[in-house]
Amino acid sequence: MSDHSLPQPRPPAALWSHLWHKEKPWLVFALILLGLALVDPAQLGPSFAKVTGALVSIAPFLAASILIAAWAGATGADNLIARAFTGAPAMMIAMGALAGGVSPFCSCGVIPLIAALLAIGVPLAPVMAFWLASPLMDPSMFVLTAGVLGLEFAIAKTLIAVGMGVMGGTIVHLLMKSGVLVAPLRDGIGNGGCGGAKVRNPKPPVWAFWHDPARVTKFRTEATKTFLFLLKWMSLAFLLESLMLAYVPAELVTQTLGGNGVLPIVIATLVGVPAYFNGYAALPLIGTLMEQGMQAGAGMAFLIAGGVTSLPAAIAVWALVKFRVFALYVAISLAGAFVTGLLFHLWTLL
Repeated sequence: MSDHSLPQPRPPAALWSHLWHKEKPWLVFALILLGLALVDPAQLGPSFAKVTGALVSIAPFLAASILIAAWAGATGADNLIARAFTGAPAMMIAMGALAGGVSPFCSCGVIPLIAALLAIGVPLAPVMAFWLASPLMDPSMFVLTAGVLGLEFAIAKTLIAVGMGVMGGTIVHLLMKSGVLVAPLRDGIGNGGCGGAKVRNPKPPVWAFWHDPARVTKFRTEATKTFLFLLKWMSLAFLLESLMLAYVPAELVTQTLGGNGVLPIVIATLVGVPAYFNGYAALPLIGTLMEQGMQAGAGMAFLIAGGVTSLPAAIAVWALVKFRVFALYVAISLAGAFVTGLLFHLWTLL
């Protein structure tokens, strides 16, 4: 047998390029751990515990969404699901925002569902509406917010979540309709939400797909691919979050967000992006600050900006869509947080 018939090893440069483009999250994850081992080895254990604990906590969401996505692809039900999102754009966006505002998904648990929706061709506009609203409010968050910050605050945050979703979904729809957002998804994810032939002319699904070896193989392949994709990005997100918890003092956040007027709302909007840990941990922090005299509008701006752009949510957006959509996502989040924080401040003055 000729040596040319054997697989040839890739040159180091080509191997590195392949790993960087295909497995960038794992490389960054490994480099961060290496840096921790060299600079602060005592933090390795807590960071690893944070990553594994967070992954375990969202495992039910991951498993359910992965299985549903793989089942939809294997049976052909993905065509019907995608077709269900090809109605009137205004209705789809409104329903997406409303579903996001009342769904029991956190910013981490919503990610596999978003990935599945995009992968089966659901238009980006209603998905973005759901994406923006879902991290901000859910039933348990509503109860906790009402208990810590008051019922008025909880109701206002729920209305803001739905409003943010509608606003973001409408902006995305208008930009896609005008041709500004062409093929917004990264290569290999979905069909861009433009409604391909499989959405217009779906074939009848085969519900008992396990009788067809080809469909069983597709189920297994889709489940594995989705699992690996979500695992690497979520692991990186939770590792970065652990470093924020370890190295960003809570006192610094407290000092930065104090004060009155419009400036605290601006600062809260900007600081909320890097300093936001998670929705539940942020509530007592904001409650303490408000007891110390911080205006409610700044607290609302912090919760809105940080909730939408928290590390798990932001990294998921980065992983699924191209940079211009990611930039739009951040811009909508920051603008919406500032405007809603200002409006809530004015409301409390009435």
